[in-house]
Amino acid sequence: MNTEIIEYETALQPYYEQLNIDWLREYFVVEEADQWMLENPEEAILNDGGHILFAKKGQEIVGTVALKFTSPGVYELAKMTVAKTARGFGLGRLLCEAALLKAKQLGATKVILYTNSKLQDAIHIYKKLGFVKVPVDKLQFVRIDTMMQLIL
Repeated sequence: MNTEIIEYETALQPYYEQLNIDWLREYFVVEEADQWMLENPEEAILNDGGHILFAKKGQEIVGTVALKFTSPGVYELAKMTVAKTARGFGLGRLLCEAALLKAKQLGATKVILYTNSKLQDAIHIYKKLGFVKVPVDKLQFVRIDTMMQLIL
């Protein structure tokens, strides 16, 4: 069954929230800032020119990624997750590629991301897509110990 990448709509907010909460609980903890971003994606991501994309397989939403505007020409790849039952099929890479394409369409010259060094599968995807490690410039979440960027 083919996977389709679709844009955020209000009816999909519960999927955005639940997929991310499940992932955070699996690897870390849900921090207060996470909870706010997940409950309020319009205010946290969309109203400033960001986008949220979803991977849809059949009728099921199986993954999501956010592209957050940070400054002119710069977007942050954030809140990327794939449902545990859908991992191992390349959906993380598909979501990242779709987000990078969207960033280019929006005129981005750089995409940044924050992650944790124990997430080697995700870091492997990021490196394959051309991201390189750079010094961490902010610590919005306790779990962050790695920052990467891609010059477009």
